[in-house]
Amino acid sequence: MLLEVDKLEVAYGDYQVVWGVSLNVDAGESVALLGPNGSGKSTVVNTISGLIRAKAGAITFGGTSLVGQPTHARAPLGIAHVLERRRVFPHLTVLQNLQLGAWHPTAKAARAETLERVYRLFPRLGERSAQLARTLSGGEQQMLALGRGLMALPRLLMVDEPFLGLAPQVMEQMKGVFETLKGEGMAILFIEQNVRVALSMSSRGYVLESGRLAIHGPSQELLASPDLRRIFVGG
Repeated sequence: MLLEVDKLEVAYGDYQVVWGVSLNVDAGESVALLGPNGSGKSTVVNTISGLIRAKAGAITFGGTSLVGQPTHARAPLGIAHVLERRRVFPHLTVLQNLQLGAWHPTAKAARAETLERVYRLFPRLGERSAQLARTLSGGEQQMLALGRGLMALPRLLMVDEPFLGLAPQVMEQMKGVFETLKGEGMAILFIEQNVRVALSMSSRGYVLESGRLAIHGPSQELLASPDLRRIFVGG
């Protein structure tokens, strides 16, 4: 087991938003974190990466407790987090954005080799290397955000809404990249609103409802679950 989250609770001030959520991700596994808007998905992932402090519970990565560790100390352990809405640096070039992803010593030492790998995965980024990030299309900015995450040499890649607003052709390209990364042994935890797409790409899924873990299990079992339909459709 690479990542283990045990009985996680998170609050914003006096307002609690996550109650007792537990999940795990094995090395080389792709896991989907699902739920309606406002169910706590991004909060869980943000807490794993240290952007939010947990109220209670444990987070262990590669046998190391992350409790009390700041965000900048988690990245060198092998955790990369690609935030929702891309969050590229708009006034820096594609190359500069990617280079900033390789900031910790291990990643910086391998920066040239990793950059070549990112350009192989996303040839368009190589073509746009000197272009300002703000001038890229939405799909290209998503490629850049993901490529910047890969520059940190993660063992676990967490991605929030990777397909949001993408054209079908770009979505298929991104799905192919995820398959490649999984084949290389990288663990992936991702949030995605399209339930069918998410479960087709993952071996297992966790479904949150109002900040609590409602159901979880193998992806094919979840697809057939009446509880899944109830959570997303109602009735």
